[in-house]
Amino acid sequence: MAGVTFKRNRVKLKKLLGIRARLAMLAVLLVGPLMFERVRSLEDIRARQIVAASEQYADITHHSAETQREVISSVETMLKSAAYIRAASGIGRSCEILRASLPANLPWIRSIMLVSKEGVVQCSTLNAQVGLNIGDRDYFRKAQETRDFVFSDYLIGKSNNRPIMMAAYPVSAINPDEESVAIAGINLDWLSRIMASFSGRPGISALLIDSTGVVLAAPPEQAGMIGQPLGNMPLLSAITYKALSSNTDTGSISFTATDGSKRVVSFARIPGTQSRLVVSVDEASVTAAINRDIRTAYLQLGFVCLFVLLGALIGAEKLIIKPIELMTGMAKRFGEGDSSARVARSRLPAEFMPLARAFNVMAAQLSRRERELVATNDRLTVMASIDMLSGLANRRGFQSRLDFEWMKAQQYQCELSLLMIDVDHFKLYNDTYGHPEGDACLTRIGEVLSGIAADTMGFAGRYGGEEFCLLLPNTTPQRALEIGEMVRAAVQGLALPHATSSHQTVTVSVGVAGTLPSGTQAPGELIEAADAALYAAKHRGRNAVVEHGFARLVDKAGMALAG
Repeated sequence: MAGVTFKRNRVKLKKLLGIRARLAMLAVLLVGPLMFERVRSLEDIRARQIVAASEQYADITHHSAETQREVISSVETMLKSAAYIRAASGIGRSCEILRASLPANLPWIRSIMLVSKEGVVQCSTLNAQVGLNIGDRDYFRKAQETRDFVFSDYLIGKSNNRPIMMAAYPVSAINPDEESVAIAGINLDWLSRIMASFSGRPGISALLIDSTGVVLAAPPEQAGMIGQPLGNMPLLSAITYKALSSNTDTGSISFTATDGSKRVVSFARIPGTQSRLVVSVDEASVTAAINRDIRTAYLQLGFVCLFVLLGALIGAEKLIIKPIELMTGMAKRFGEGDSSARVARSRLPAEFMPLARAFNVMAAQLSRRERELVATNDRLTVMASIDMLSGLANRRGFQSRLDFEWMKAQQYQCELSLLMIDVDHFKLYNDTYGHPEGDACLTRIGEVLSGIAADTMGFAGRYGGEEFCLLLPNTTPQRALEIGEMVRAAVQGLALPHATSSHQTVTVSVGVAGTLPSGTQAPGELIEAADAALYAAKHRGRNAVVEHGFARLVDKAGMALAG
């Protein structure tokens, strides 16, 4: 009887502490502490948001400075290329190449010039500049003195009287006997476009200034300040002085301006120049929206507290809807590919436990099967790229690696060489010794190439039949020729008998080609060049290594061709 009475009382207690009653009790327990905590946290939120805003604009400043650094870096690269051309060619030939080589994808470069040691423009991508004398420009003299890349402050162009910045690189840095200078004009409009991310932000002032405090670039709404010295503007002058007087390349400074406003200044020097990107944040303007949000939050807090108290009695269905939404969300995440999605059963009423348990079991099984499928696909992908006879990459695997190394060489401006290797008289070898011995011969050669590839940081593959290839990243054609001779000697050193060959042993012919990949070339051109060299090696009598061309010339694409 006592046991029955206990069970009845337990059932009554559960009914008394139903969903609505639990919500009402929770509301009473939460409203008081919530009011106190909310009031205390609002001011903390405001302070954190101010800090977050400052950090955000500091990050934007750094990102914009990095973007402009890339612009400057591209200018420096173009000038060094022009200087190399001038050092290697006469003025006439170098001018022809210069006019044809200015890339259209660098619109911030207005023009490129070659200037004599006296400062006279000898040739330019803009004909109107030829004959101008810029010998009085500080950046020109500084480039001659330092023999290094120099970036000017704000200037007015001599040919068109438009605002411009100039960059210079002396040819003497490459050839001490040549005293001419490569000059580039920088379009300030492009520098301003980079700063468009600061446009339309209240309380934000963003400027790119040179070492004298003259504005070089600004967002569209501040474009009228370009070319103006900030010394005439007291507030901006104070900001500029603090940025220019700092000994660090990047940083932030907080101070109170002459008008009483609190400001945070983030600045970053553009590498390679004395220019600085300066971003000033007016805390009052930036936090205006935050203060409005805080006032709104107080009103919302009162409304929410009232709603919680009144809704406790009629919101019990939320304990049903929310578990359903939770499980629906987990199912959606799982359907979108999140295999770790599981229903947290501890957050659900007891009625939903069986459904949650079944969902989790199903999700675990599907995840396991998906992992098994991914692993199987990975194994099949590897097998599809490997030649099972030689153990090297097959033609498909080699082509994928060539495409990758080609893009990498373009990115880092380094040379790429290729060896095409063919087994001499292999058909006769098969006819004499049989296909099993032919397969064994190819396997031995594959082992040799694998070892040489490991020693030279190369990538070996079987191109097809008795033809192999060895890709050599960051390797000059001269070094590739040496490695080709290493391959030829190593195969001959195997001393595999070949009675039908004039050398009485298995030998290989090797074709070598190298290039500096560029956007005007395709990887297939390197293969064609190496094949042509291989063809020449065979015509030399086989068991030979031939580079693509006896006298190396370089065409406009950069491929080593036969002279």
